[in-house]
Amino acid sequence: MGAVVRIPTPLRRVTNGADVVNVAGGTLSEVLNNLEKQYPGVKARIVDTTGELHRFVNIYVNTEDVRFMGGLETSIKEGDEVSIVPAVAGGAR
Repeated sequence: MGAVVRIPTPLRRVTNGADVVNVAGGTLSEVLNNLEKQYPGVKARIVDTTGELHRFVNIYVNTEDVRFMGGLETSIKEGDEVSIVPAVAGGAR
């Protein structure tokens, strides 16, 4: 089974419309690498060229922000929920 990865609307064109996918991996980095194998091109929208999370992408594992956990080395257990959440900016004056 692996982790349940929730895909935000902007990335669903890369995942053929899938909003939830099951992905194996013992760390968040492994999950993202396996997600990339299933859906080529998705990882570049999540991780920058240095291998770090894009500033405008937040990832949560079971409601906890990975930036306050182990980052890309955050441990992932069977059945964990990984949510990819693009940051929202803007507004009216």
